[in-house]
Amino acid sequence: MVDSSANEATVVEGFPKLPHLPVNLFAIVMGMAGLTLATLRFENAFGVSPGISLAFVAATVLVLLFLAALYLLKLVKYPQAVRAEWNDPVKIAFFPAITIGLILTGTAIGSFWLYIGLAVWALGAALHLAATLAVLSAWIGHRAFEPVHLNPAWFIPVVGNVLVPIGGAGFGFVEVSWFFFSIGIVFWTVLLTLVFNRLIFHNPLPERLLPTLVILVAPPSAGFVAWMQLSGELDAFGRILYFVALFFVMVVAVQFGRFAKLPFTIAWWAYSFPLAAFSVASFIYADASGNAAMNAMAYVVYAALLAVLATLIVKTINAARRDEICQPD
Repeated sequence: MVDSSANEATVVEGFPKLPHLPVNLFAIVMGMAGLTLATLRFENAFGVSPGISLAFVAATVLVLLFLAALYLLKLVKYPQAVRAEWNDPVKIAFFPAITIGLILTGTAIGSFWLYIGLAVWALGAALHLAATLAVLSAWIGHRAFEPVHLNPAWFIPVVGNVLVPIGGAGFGFVEVSWFFFSIGIVFWTVLLTLVFNRLIFHNPLPERLLPTLVILVAPPSAGFVAWMQLSGELDAFGRILYFVALFFVMVVAVQFGRFAKLPFTIAWWAYSFPLAAFSVASFIYADASGNAAMNAMAYVVYAALLAVLATLIVKTINAARRDEICQPD
């Protein structure tokens, strides 16, 4: 007799086991969308037509649709598993990665098809505001949180708001963009203090959360890009944001030896979007400053981004073939 529960748990032979499909898989969408936006900047700086970025847009949309379909199926068939993720003090921070994926994908699509991109961006922005409020309500509600639960992934829900103006200003929603930017930049300073208190005065991050340290790079990088979209000029505040991002890149680079020793997990995708955001920021800074050294650095950062994404894609495919992706914690 066939075990029906085993059949339920697996969509198709070789596909993820639905009850263990992690919400942090949507970091893949963030990374690929970030790569697309960085490639658009690279093509613009290099003076070539946007052919590669168009291919990356298509790949990002396919990955987003695939993961969204799988996670929706998980929600329908295993709502208790989704509820368990939401109630987990660490995993709850990754739920807004879904809406950030929509925001970034819509921004990238808008470079080719304005109204389609606008629709996807607007859906993502609206859902992200709802996700921000839901996560904040959980944080300040009656749930008990301990310092051990705090990690840089906590930037994702509220600081992710600074990503909205990157597309929003170009789409013409300036006041809406300022609204989201204000939320994100204020909560960045609050959470940055909390995160560093956790990192310095409490036990070290567990091995599975070490890749989240790279997320420190994302808020000032994305904040700089958003600020340039809103202000249109490289001023003192923009310089502060960019150089803080550069400093965090240095902080992360010092930890490279620790990262290299970690076994591959989906958490490695935390490396992708922060580096992509810094790549976009570097191209914008180089263009605005006209500094030759900064221009050279922008190309170096983009090359590093390509290497990291290629490594992540290969390792993810290999891990999926070995059925190592969606396993119980």
